[in-house]
Amino acid sequence: MLAAFVSHPDCTRHEMGPGHPECPERLAAIQDRLLAAGLLDYMLPCDAPLATEEQLERAHSALYVRQVLDSAPAEGYVQVDPDTRMNPHTVPAALRAAGAAVHATDLVLGGEVPVAFCAVRPPGHHAERAATMGFCFFNNAAVAVRHALDVHGLPRVALIDFDVHHGNGSEDILAGDDRVLMCSIFEIGLYPFNSDVARPLADAPNMINVGLPARSGSDAFRAAVTAHWLPALEAFRPELVVISAGFDAHREDDMGNLGLVDADYEWVTRQLMRVAERHARGRVVSCLEGGYVLNPLARSVAAHVKVLIGAD
Repeated sequence: MLAAFVSHPDCTRHEMGPGHPECPERLAAIQDRLLAAGLLDYMLPCDAPLATEEQLERAHSALYVRQVLDSAPAEGYVQVDPDTRMNPHTVPAALRAAGAAVHATDLVLGGEVPVAFCAVRPPGHHAERAATMGFCFFNNAAVAVRHALDVHGLPRVALIDFDVHHGNGSEDILAGDDRVLMCSIFEIGLYPFNSDVARPLADAPNMINVGLPARSGSDAFRAAVTAHWLPALEAFRPELVVISAGFDAHREDDMGNLGLVDADYEWVTRQLMRVAERHARGRVVSCLEGGYVLNPLARSVAAHVKVLIGAD
C-alpha cells in the first residue's frame, strides 16, 4: 500500500519577502529530492483541502481563527509579529497546510494509507491557541491531533516534535489533555526563549520536554530520545503518532546549533515507527515544520521519508 504525500500549490504562494528563511523554495527542494531518490514512486500524491473553521477551532479560539482569516492584505504585506508576515496568498496557504494535516489523518485512520507526509507551509508548531508566532498561523499538527481525538474518537495520540525550536504553540494547545502525550527535544536558549535550563517547560504530566544545550550533537540527541521519549511512549501506547517534523537542528542549518546530521533523522524516525508498529498499527502522520537551508533540508526530509514509508 502506498504512503500519502499531501501538499498543494497554494503552499508555495505564501511568502514573507526577499531573504526570508521560510521561503517557497523549501517545498520545491523537498519534492525534487524525493523525486530524484525515487521515494515518490512509493507515495500517493494528494491535494490538501482547505481546513474548515470547525476543524481549526478544535485547536484555536474562534476569535483567533476569524482574526487570521480577516487579516490578509489585498496587496503587499502585513506584519503580524517581528518574524512573520502575511501576503495576499497567506490565508489559502495556511488553510491548505492545516487541511493537509486533517486529510492525512483521515487517510491514515481510514485505512487508505499506512502513513502520510505533509509537505506544506506555513509551518505550525509555534502557533498558540490565540496567537500567531514564529512563521506560524495555524498549528497544523495540533489540528490533526484534535481531529483524531474528537472526530475519529481515538483515546490516545502522541505528538512528537524534533524541531530545533520548542513547539510552544502545541504545548499551549495540548498541555493538560491526558489523551495526548507530547514529546519534544529542542535547543535551549533559542526562540521562543521560554527555557534556559534542561527541564520540563509545562507543569503538565503529558508534556515530555527535553532541552539540550547548543552543540550537543548526535549522541546527546539519541540518548535523550532513548531515555525520555521511548519509555514514556511505551507506557502511553498511542494509537496514532503525529510528528512535527522540523529539520533545522541540522549542523548545516544556521537557525540552530544542535549539530544533528541526516542519519539522526533516519534514526529517530525508525524509533518512532517501531512505537507506531507496536501500538498504533503503524499509523503515522508527519507534518513539515522547520528546516531553512535547502540542501540539508531536502536530504533530511528524504532520510525521514525513506524510513516513514518503509523504503529503507
